[in-house]
Amino acid sequence: MVDKVIATPAAVELIARLKGKHGPDLMFHQSGGCCDGSAANCYLPGELNMGAGDVYLGEIGGCPFYIGKAQYLRWRHTQLIIDVIDGHGGGFSLEGAEGKAFHTRSRVFNPEEMAELAAQDTACA
Repeated sequence: MVDKVIATPAAVELIARLKGKHGPDLMFHQSGGCCDGSAANCYLPGELNMGAGDVYLGEIGGCPFYIGKAQYLRWRHTQLIIDVIDGHGGGFSLEGAEGKAFHTRSRVFNPEEMAELAAQDTACA
């Protein structure tokens, strides 16, 4: 199975630290570039409601990860790689107080991965 989103060891470590402070039920949403730029934002339960306009990509660090449908349609050919950098990220994301920011990188899926993703999407429809 091809993962649509993965996390670096540094990101997994920061997620574990955030879970220790805020509890185990965190979630992520890939921001579309408005207030927080284009970044993976980490939220507490209830801080952001998911709806029909959001796509579930998978989990990182045991937390669900979503992206807006319009943005997913533009990025569906890429794997999101969530990393951590020093500095303050978006004002809405939990890691800002840690002096860290989640940072989204990506890579283009190869043709074999694209075929597998298409088969996965068909099986889920």
